[in-house]
Amino acid sequence: MQSPVWRDMPDELQLALAQEALRRAAETLADHAEVLALEMEHGILADRGGPDALRLFAHLVRATSLDSIGAAGHA
Repeated sequence: MQSPVWRDMPDELQLALAQEALRRAAETLADHAEVLALEMEHGILADRGGPDALRLFAHLVRATSLDSIGAAGHA
């Protein structure tokens, strides 16, 4: 069985898949910011005031991505 080609998918499915990809990308960015903050706190990386800034960044990414992207399948 051949997998569907993007251009052959209905617009609604393309939109849902794109939204889910953006949501996952935002969550990945936020997760990485949290990991970096922990590494700074544990002395693995130099702390120059970064953990609080990274946590703020993670919070903002999560908050704005959920508000603007919405849940997949609810386009």
